[in-house]
Amino acid sequence: MLTLALQKSGRLNKQSVQLLKDCGISFINGGNNALKVTATNFPLQILFLRDDDIPECIADGAADCGIVGENVIAEKNVALAVDKKLEFGKCRLSIAVPNALNYTSQNDLQNLSIATSYPVILQAYLAKNNLNTSIHEISGSVEIAPGIGMADAIFDIVSTGSTLLSNGLKEVETIMKSEAVLASNPQLDQKKKEILSKLLFRVNAVMHAANHKYILLNTPNDKIAKISSLLPGRKSPTLMPLAKEGWSSLHSVIKEDDFWQNIEKLKEAGAENILIIPIEKMIA
Repeated sequence: MLTLALQKSGRLNKQSVQLLKDCGISFINGGNNALKVTATNFPLQILFLRDDDIPECIADGAADCGIVGENVIAEKNVALAVDKKLEFGKCRLSIAVPNALNYTSQNDLQNLSIATSYPVILQAYLAKNNLNTSIHEISGSVEIAPGIGMADAIFDIVSTGSTLLSNGLKEVETIMKSEAVLASNPQLDQKKKEILSKLLFRVNAVMHAANHKYILLNTPNDKIAKISSLLPGRKSPTLMPLAKEGWSSLHSVIKEDDFWQNIEKLKEAGAENILIIPIEKMIA
């Protein structure tokens, strides 16, 4: 059995649990206070932990793998194998200063004090750039530090920037971009590697499907070549004759972005009755 660590609460929890469900993995709901559950149809045990405990838990062998932010792995400075970037929980770690500060370059950080919950990442950046800047380590509510005189600037997670704006701060340096990843202990035995491989197979199928759509449209037969060229899908499209003479139904799988970029061209080329269907799973 493979042991997977997930964030107990917070911004990655719901999406991580939903990903497992989309992968067809069922587990008994142990309630909001459950710290450990077992899947009923896959050899998987799930631990619900604080996000900053997950990397060390994996490194120590208490869990075999986990879903956690890249920023947390970097802050804990542990050697884990990043098996898959999951495309959710995206954010950046940035330095922000008060709006009143006339900031022109990173040299303006010299001799300032920066409040942060990520001192390891920040220290590495300061050392790399030879900045003589002090670090004030705090946990939570970092953005209020300059306003109460605790620090001159902050280094924290930024998603939309609205929190900075409401606290009179502006983002000046982006140090790291982060997203949720499935990471594992590099020393897993062969049996657990095989289970992890099966899990990754399901994750890849779900993620691939999320980025693609199934498209059906009607086309005059003399426009098939032109319309097909506008659908950069997987191999050649499927064609089926319609009852109406001289017309066919064209089916293909395309990236959603490709469709929106070409929708007007498809219509101009003669495509009619265009139908877009979401894909639940997609095996490459």
